Amino acid sequence: MTAPTGTTTTTGPTAADRVRQAVVLVGALVAVAAAAVGSGAFGGQPIQDAAGGALSAEATVVAPGTPAFRIWSVIYLGLVVTAVVQALPGRAADPRWRATAWWVLASMALNALWIAVVQAGWLWGSVVVIAALLVVLGVLLVRYVRLPRTRTLDGVVAEATTGLYLGWVCVATLANVTAALSAAAVGDLGLGASAWGAVLVLAGAAIVVAVAVRAVRRPVVAVATGLAAGWGLAWIAVARTQGPLVDATVATAATVAAAVAALVPVALVVLARRRR
Repeated sequence: MTAPTGTTTTTGPTAADRVRQAVVLVGALVAVAAAAVGSGAFGGQPIQDAAGGALSAEATVVAPGTPAFRIWSVIYLGLVVTAVVQALPGRAADPRWRATAWWVLASMALNALWIAVVQAGWLWGSVVVIAALLVVLGVLLVRYVRLPRTRTLDGVVAEATTGLYLGWVCVATLANVTAALSAAAVGDLGLGASAWGAVLVLAGAAIVVAVAVRAVRRPVVAVATGLAAGWGLAWIAVARTQGPLVDATVATAATVAAAVAALVPVALVVLARRRR
């Protein structure tokens, strides 16, 4: 007999499930602690000072202001809670955790690796790592959308955390690539820094809208992605209105992009619910 279309079958927990729960929990705690230490949260060199300051708030026109990085405290907390929840009794054989838990751990490991690479001064290496992180978060998004929730708590925790993580990393990827190009002295590529900055922040908002369209069936992850991206884009706008790298063009474009990123996912979710 086969299961009806759109449903999942669950077998009892296996030894591999128990190992997954333990490894993901311990690995998550280690990865988050390593990332926090490596980023300078407990002393040492802050990320904005690494790689010759290439990722500081004044390095490029698409660099978010320093306060934007406070979102990491929320993301780290969400990742730890996610790892704890997947290790709770009764979750070992959960089909959704079976499909996503290892990817959650991979995302944390890649974040810690990104920090190590940046601290080593390898900017183009950091671009490769953050691109891999973006892919991993994309896989998580697809799986959360495709697989039904088995528990509301688990779904909300995992989806909210992944959404915030993905939204922030979308903005961080733009800043990371731009920082690497700037450090490589590639020039303004014909358009000039202001025009390119405006194009990039608006492209970031467009990516978030595309994510929201794909994830509209999972309002938590769709809205969380938009809020985190909107946060990052808003701080780009703030950073371009003060400090040594003022740019009215980018500030205006980033403000518009932040509004689009934060509000369009909410609107899509509301419209989707009204159609049901």
